[in-house]
Amino acid sequence: MPAFRRLLALLLIACLGPLAQAGPLRIVTDPWAPYVFEEDGQARGLDLGAAEEVFRRLGVQVQWQFMPWKRCLTEMENGQADAILDIFMTAERRTLMHFAEEPLSHTEFVLFYDRSRPYPFTGLQDLQGLKVGVSPGYWYGDTAFRTSPLFTREPAPSHEANFGKLVRDRVDLVVNDRRAGLYLAERLGLSRQIAHHPLAVGEDALYIAFRRAPELQELARRFAEELRRFKEEPGYAALQARYLAPGQAVAARTPLSSR
Repeated sequence: MPAFRRLLALLLIACLGPLAQAGPLRIVTDPWAPYVFEEDGQARGLDLGAAEEVFRRLGVQVQWQFMPWKRCLTEMENGQADAILDIFMTAERRTLMHFAEEPLSHTEFVLFYDRSRPYPFTGLQDLQGLKVGVSPGYWYGDTAFRTSPLFTREPAPSHEANFGKLVRDRVDLVVNDRRAGLYLAERLGLSRQIAHHPLAVGEDALYIAFRRAPELQELARRFAEELRRFKEEPGYAALQARYLAPGQAVAARTPLSSR
């Protein structure tokens, strides 16, 4: 067994050697607390912290760069970035990138509302004629919600801007991940003003995906393996607890439609 492990280590060095020689990997992402964000000039977050730990174990240096999500996708498509953090997996994207098959997090998209205007929501039909704040380039995990003609989608340059439009009555609702929305409302001091419907409009998982190159395909495989191991350790549970905003320890929700 020790000899076999030494062989695996040599193979990993051979596959990832070009990465070490080329300098740190350039990884792009969009700020989306608590999964990934900047604070006091430092990159932080639940998924970023998990990814950093995995890369540390693999001996791979990385450089994080924050930018709007649509630009992240463009840089990956043009081969300007080595990887993209917290991306949803789709059939089309799998042809363009090497995904690490183990998800970093699972998301649950819900509709946030101003408590002074609590629009009822039991299904898409309740959105008839409403204006819903969205983020450009986001997948949202449900085809019916993404393509429904019942409501108007109002894009905003940031999640903060979406909540700002909500409390100023410029949109009726805002769609965001439940955990991210609660975390943001807490940070903006809006927890008493903003709430969300329990019914999810979509669910999905967040991954890291790499540029299509042979050495990065091997790195994607090794990343997934190491992430699975890390998730079984106390350090991962501590990371989860660190980024759990007050009031987020809630029961599981029922999605609008299963995936």
